[in-house]
Amino acid sequence: MIDIDKVALCVPTLNAGATWVDWLDAWSGQLARPRTLAIDSGSTDTTAALAGAAGLRVCSIPRASFNHGGTRQQAVGMLDDAEIVVFLTQDAILAAPDSIRNLLAAFDDPAVGAACGRQLPHAHAGHIAAHARRFNYPETDAVRSAADIPALGIRTAYLSNSFAAYRKTALLSVGGFPRDVIFGEDMYVAARMLLSGWKLAYRADAAVRHSHDYGMRQEFRRYFDIGVMHAREPWLLQKLGKPEGEGMRFVRSETAWLWRHAPYLIPSAWLRTLLKLAGYRLGRIESRLPLWLKRRLGMLRSYWKE
Repeated sequence: MIDIDKVALCVPTLNAGATWVDWLDAWSGQLARPRTLAIDSGSTDTTAALAGAAGLRVCSIPRASFNHGGTRQQAVGMLDDAEIVVFLTQDAILAAPDSIRNLLAAFDDPAVGAACGRQLPHAHAGHIAAHARRFNYPETDAVRSAADIPALGIRTAYLSNSFAAYRKTALLSVGGFPRDVIFGEDMYVAARMLLSGWKLAYRADAAVRHSHDYGMRQEFRRYFDIGVMHAREPWLLQKLGKPEGEGMRFVRSETAWLWRHAPYLIPSAWLRTLLKLAGYRLGRIESRLPLWLKRRLGMLRSYWKE
């Protein structure tokens, strides 16, 4: 079992809002609670103050300097004596007192370089958001290696920093998180680890409540960012395979789920699929688009600099 004194947790924050109290309550109730760093990107609400009062170490950075990969790598540098670094997002609420302890159990296998937990939908999640979590986060544990790439393709490297942990030696051996990436810093590192001989673990018994009821515009923007990431990191698809087959499997599963639970949502779900595809394909050709347009199309506008 990993010594909890050798573990650190990081949560990037920005105006976490009303659910931040729930996050702190769930964090404080953990059976294994590592020292925790909140990297706050200029919150104007009480997020940073509440974090400090709860016992978190708070580091403030300029909002414009936040980057999904660069900020997390900054945290790794600040937690220099940790052997395992856990990442949570501010909207991922630990679902049980043993969530962190169970995630850390994955590292009893010395070949595991990173592990992620299960994401359950929030109680108020809509049917579309609930299905997405059930599709991507099954009820059974799994350990994946490069040997699984022929069968699973790009899904082999699926990992989510909403609730994930990294063995620091493995993380640093593949160069750490990319310093400037629009999206997918977790998959980037996971793929590098797989190609370097490390294993990835999924722990179904380590759960958080985390889901998004995205609007259609948000879905488009999210998939635009994914397309940009794949365009700028072409090795991902070259080494792991393209995601088209996985997308069709998702659509079939979503349609079947909605047919049973909310058939009136099927037309809007299909429209969402078309918008996701359009956003993704535009992201793949982002080099041909003007800067002003890319700032409007993506979710992380601060990424696009002159």
